[in-house]
Amino acid sequence: MTPLIQIDHLTKDFRGTKALDDFSLSLEGGRIVGLLGENGSGKTTLLKILAGLLMDYQGSVRISGHQPGAATKKLVSYLPDTSAIPTNLTVTQAVDLYARFFADFDRRKAQEMIDFFALPEHKRISELSLGTAEKLQILLAIARQAQIYLLDEPLSGIDPASRERILRGILTNFSEDALMLVSTHLIHDIEPVIDQTLFIKRGQLILNQETDALREEYGKSLEAIFKEVYA
Repeated sequence: MTPLIQIDHLTKDFRGTKALDDFSLSLEGGRIVGLLGENGSGKTTLLKILAGLLMDYQGSVRISGHQPGAATKKLVSYLPDTSAIPTNLTVTQAVDLYARFFADFDRRKAQEMIDFFALPEHKRISELSLGTAEKLQILLAIARQAQIYLLDEPLSGIDPASRERILRGILTNFSEDALMLVSTHLIHDIEPVIDQTLFIKRGQLILNQETDALREEYGKSLEAIFKEVYA
């Protein structure tokens, strides 16, 4: 089986500083993978390269066998850490925009998630709370029928009471053959749903292991392991 993501010796410099340093990784479909690391460790840079937004790098990156770019944008749904959607749009208009822009956008799935999250369809994004606006961003990314979902801090503005509900919404609409790569600092919240854990430090992959095996090896929760590794 061809991996959905294949990275070999990836290096990315920003003004002489290595954001990613000889980074190699292979990921197959049918799993949710947690991408964990401190601020500035290279997580967002990695996701932007996989999404085809950063092209000036050394090494090899393949998405389902293709170099990231125009050919892979239909395979990848990317949720950035900051929204680029015009805030004067209503929830309904944002859905319409995505439906026009992405051929694989599933309006039925989008409406189900609007109902699930109880989003106010006719309110402008500028009128929404931070948490409600982030629910909309998650909805727009997940409603695509993509092979790979790249989520950069999807729960950062969500109150703790809503995080479990949002994770349920993501899992309910996630294809079992797809791959989801989630970058997050909220390890406790996402730990129950991730199959595989990646630790990245100073642009290097320092740990790549099945989550259950990792917890068994350390005898601790994933959050406790993170604190030990990054102490």
